[in-house]
Amino acid sequence: MQRFDELDMRILSELTKDASISVPRLSKKLNVNASVLYSRIKRLAKRSLIKNFTVIVNESMLGINVKATVGINRDPKLKDPIHAELMKIPEIRSLTEVTGRFDMIVNISAHTLEELHNVVIARIGKIEGIQNTETFVEMQRTDKEPLYTVHPSLSRY
Repeated sequence: MQRFDELDMRILSELTKDASISVPRLSKKLNVNASVLYSRIKRLAKRSLIKNFTVIVNESMLGINVKATVGINRDPKLKDPIHAELMKIPEIRSLTEVTGRFDMIVNISAHTLEELHNVVIARIGKIEGIQNTETFVEMQRTDKEPLYTVHPSLSRY
């Protein structure tokens, strides 16, 4: 396991909140020399702790107003073709194989409930080997900061 110190965790915490912050501004905020900060950020990226810097889109401004999680049970013999077919559906944002009541969980983003219904019934439900689905529509969402940004000492660095 790679080692990361408290400064690494503070940098990570700040960049998680706002990856667009400039190095000089972050330098002042953390009270760290800008050249040290720049090299630390480069090192965190090189060591793959920082995978990428990204933009979070306000999807509701694009009319994407429905989010859902769908639990799927499938024929285990058809795992690979089912996975391939699910990945072709643009509304599916992620696919995770899980233990427990379902074999897979997919996260879906849709414009409307009708569009969600069509994705689940007409697209997912028609894939050979899908045995059953259960859909959980997101009513309200509250995101929390990751544990490592709230309690850097709890991370295993």
